Amino acid sequence: MSEQRQHKPMKKELRNDLVGIAFSLPFLLLFFAFTVLPVCISLFYSFTNFNILQPPKFIFMDNFLNLFQNDEVFMTSVRNTLLFSAVTGPVGYLLCFFFGWCLNQIQPRLRALLTLLIYAPSISGNAYLIWTLIFNGDSYGLLNGFLLNTGMIDEPVRYFQDPRYMVPLIIAVVIWMSLGTSMLAFIAGFQGIDKSLYEAASVDGINNRWQELWYITLPSMKPQLMFGAVIQITASFGIGEVISNLAGFPSYKYLAHTMMNHLQDYGGMRFETGYASAIATILFLLMIGCNLLVQKIISKVGE
Repeated sequence: MSEQRQHKPMKKELRNDLVGIAFSLPFLLLFFAFTVLPVCISLFYSFTNFNILQPPKFIFMDNFLNLFQNDEVFMTSVRNTLLFSAVTGPVGYLLCFFFGWCLNQIQPRLRALLTLLIYAPSISGNAYLIWTLIFNGDSYGLLNGFLLNTGMIDEPVRYFQDPRYMVPLIIAVVIWMSLGTSMLAFIAGFQGIDKSLYEAASVDGINNRWQELWYITLPSMKPQLMFGAVIQITASFGIGEVISNLAGFPSYKYLAHTMMNHLQDYGGMRFETGYASAIATILFLLMIGCNLLVQKIISKVGE
């Protein structure tokens, strides 16, 4: 009898596990088919000479050696990508957290409206058109028109072709368009914090907002913090389409040329799939490295 009683909980746990696996299976299949498998195929092609029309020819490390030794534009794209990522990633992350915290303090109806207004640019693929309207390089641009009418300039300024303005404006546009999913995750994190933790902390000697933030708020939001970091890192390293639409393709003297632009050039225009796969592999490794670093930093929050 005792053995039968012991087997019953085990059977119930096994049944629950099978149910969970059955519900997860569709997602896992799609994730494998559209994420894991393409990454593995791209990794394989990165060691080949492949142009889609002919069978791939294995050349081992030649693509990577050419990238770092002979491709000056690629090295420029790496520097630009790291620059954009180092600025837009952390700044966008902090702004998402700040806006999430501010929106959490106001009443629900107004919060919903303001959240929509802030979130809208990130889901609109053509939100950058507002910036092209303002900073248009001819006299019809709103800023140029104003400056010409007031006599502050004699001829229109081509903002997205001028080295003085191009990169700062692109950074501003990317940050503005990145205030989306991470902010929603942070709002959800704030909403899910148990308020009794703050009352208990006041008894233990935590008596200011900074201590509450470090010892209660941030540790309670670690899953949301990590999710937001992954989203921001992916977005900051994936900058490419917005730059092409704002500064042209390629940008003036490759000043805003990123690895995504280089990947688009060789993969989407020249159809050198093997070479483009090598670029994608390096970009993927950079993103993985940054994610691991951020994960290590977030794990120390609250300690």
